[in-house]
Amino acid sequence: MRRLYEKCLSILAGADIQFRRHARLDVCLALNQPIALVFLPASDIPSFVGKGNVDLGITGHDVILESQMQEHVTEELRLGFGKCALQVQVPEAGPIKTVEDLAGKRVVTSFEVLSGEYFGKIDETLQLHGENRTKIEYVGGSVEAACALGLADGIESGDTMRAAGLHAIATVLETEAVLIKSRIPKDESHTSIINLITNRIKGVVAANRYAICQYNVPRDRLPTVVAITPGRRAPTISPLEEDGWVAVNSMVEKKKLAQIMDDLVEAGAEDILIFNLDNCRV
Repeated sequence: MRRLYEKCLSILAGADIQFRRHARLDVCLALNQPIALVFLPASDIPSFVGKGNVDLGITGHDVILESQMQEHVTEELRLGFGKCALQVQVPEAGPIKTVEDLAGKRVVTSFEVLSGEYFGKIDETLQLHGENRTKIEYVGGSVEAACALGLADGIESGDTMRAAGLHAIATVLETEAVLIKSRIPKDESHTSIINLITNRIKGVVAANRYAICQYNVPRDRLPTVVAITPGRRAPTISPLEEDGWVAVNSMVEKKKLAQIMDDLVEAGAEDILIFNLDNCRV
């Protein structure tokens, strides 16, 4: 949780939202914007935003579904951190190999709603009714110990369970941190500042995803290199003082940088430089 908190602080800093949070206080005023920041547990944020008490929030996609607030909030932007999978896991050496094998047995989880919906569909498919249906039990602490202690036949969790002798047999949900907004704003006068903060955060997220790639290349190689670095709209191409050569600037995805540079070298590009972005609007 500490790492997610620090990621949120990094986004706020990138959006130039300046504040001082005093110890043990969950509310503080921004120093350079007419907004208040409220620090809440991730599980409470969808409810506060959905009911209009807070205009914008950062929480997990899974938390929104678990709190059943998806009809009350809009996911404005996936933030690219806090990624994990909500999985069904069972003892690796046990007899249960599929979720169908687990149906009708005991499952412990911190995600009662999502688990109930997931296994409810499986129970319906297998025509399990009454006492024969899968039993979902809530555990708020260490779910990985439940199977070893005989509390459950399987668990549903987003944590790594290999050390507990468990392995995944199904993935229920892929999730990550998201920026959310209330579907029904409490105060229409807040719309402009909500849009301002949203666009700034979008700029920070885009800057974390993209970099600027700059290189020189013979003009006759342009069709090949432009296919490698097409940019978001189109690359910027400028003539060099040396005849027959041009400079190319293009936005590229950071996760593809190594392969892109390899491909550019093979295509005849030279002097390839990468520049990170602090913020942008795309």
